[in-house]
Amino acid sequence: MKVLVIVNDAPYGSERVFNALRLADVLLQVEEDLELTVFLLGDAVLGAKAGQSTPPGYYNVARMLTPIIRRGMVLCCETCMAARGLKVEELVEGCRRARLGELGTLTLDADKVLTF
Repeated sequence: MKVLVIVNDAPYGSERVFNALRLADVLLQVEEDLELTVFLLGDAVLGAKAGQSTPPGYYNVARMLTPIIRRGMVLCCETCMAARGLKVEELVEGCRRARLGELGTLTLDADKVLTF
């Protein structure tokens, strides 16, 4: 099964990104043959910035991406990255830049699309 999770919100300030990544991680644990892609749009691309420092006991979005990258893909919108001054070399290892056309293709190919 192919699942696409589209995330739009900033990584901190609400729990939408946190909950999207928790769900993505659970889906990977539950479904052995899952093909999962997380696509970060808008302010969500900032969640893929390496070197985030969060207070003890607080979730860290960059660290939450690691188990997803091991078994799935994490893509960051190229236009959204440019608008925020985020460079490819600043991304968490394993995340990659993608164009909106790729999101379109992933959407059409997915069995399920979830948006946060």
